[in-house]
Amino acid sequence: MSSPSRKQEGWKPNLIANSPTGIATIILGPVIVGIVGALFALLYLGVDRKLVAHMQGRIGPPIIQPFRDVGKLLMKESIIPDGSLLWLFKAAPILCLMGSAMLLLYIPMFGQKPLFEGFGDAIVLLYLLVIPSLALVAAGFASSSPYATVGAQREMVVMMSYEFPLAMAIVAIGWRTSHVAGTNPFALSTVAANPIWNIAGPAGVIGTLLLLFVLLMVTPGEVGKIPFDVAEAETEIAGGLLVEYSGRNLALFYIASAIRAFAMASLIVALFFPYNLSSVIGIGVPAPAIVVDGLFFLVKVFVIMFVCIMLVRAAMARFRIDQASKIYLVGMSLVSLVGLVLIWIDTVV
Repeated sequence: MSSPSRKQEGWKPNLIANSPTGIATIILGPVIVGIVGALFALLYLGVDRKLVAHMQGRIGPPIIQPFRDVGKLLMKESIIPDGSLLWLFKAAPILCLMGSAMLLLYIPMFGQKPLFEGFGDAIVLLYLLVIPSLALVAAGFASSSPYATVGAQREMVVMMSYEFPLAMAIVAIGWRTSHVAGTNPFALSTVAANPIWNIAGPAGVIGTLLLLFVLLMVTPGEVGKIPFDVAEAETEIAGGLLVEYSGRNLALFYIASAIRAFAMASLIVALFFPYNLSSVIGIGVPAPAIVVDGLFFLVKVFVIMFVCIMLVRAAMARFRIDQASKIYLVGMSLVSLVGLVLIWIDTVV
């Protein structure tokens, strides 16, 4: 018997490499997506700083302050500390930014399909999410600073702590989707076509709520925000990982951090809230539908970031490294396992 074709297995033909339009897409598409993602990421960072300041009784910087910070850093000289591992010190911020920007290529954004649809799925995203963290660790060890070394060690501990609940939540959603979608259940476009809330029963809904809670808790640790910013901890280790970085190199880390936060919120939207507004209100004209769905997507991303980053950062203080690790390794791992079991029960009942 002949083996099934790639199309029968759910794969898409490699149109990108076989047409002039496709070649232009693979060259210009990532650049455009990266620039647009960075702009909105910095905008949301400005909104974050402004809202948190108001919640804490402060005026706060203007919303456009992140753009000013990036512009100022790009004009400054990058100082290289004595004793640093030069090539790794310079490569780490580039690797961190590229790894963060690559996330945007596989996540559905603005109500549209991901640019690299059919060439990666949620499992690929799990690997890509590790790249920025590893780049930060490498930056810390390459700096030859005791503060940066401590920050790098803390970053590794936190990263190893939240990886299991993060993977468990994503795998559980894909596994449940596989019961209604025979091909590529882990592709985010497949998840969007089969929203988990539409296919889950009562037990599955409870399990899904637990997994949503897990991802909301993982997000601050993934992007290094309070209360899980132990790797930087300005009041303890003077900035930790990035204590020796300045100028353009620091600007790259700054942009990468903003993009990671935007990408994590977009991933939660894609997994749990992949609905478009245009079909609900009956807009059939393509151009207006794209605008409405894009704005609706931005609203959903803002709500996710407000709940899991802004509110938490305004209300809580920094955890100790042992507290942060226990919360993920024990608390969130148990919650994700319970969510997975409930989703499994939902499939057999």
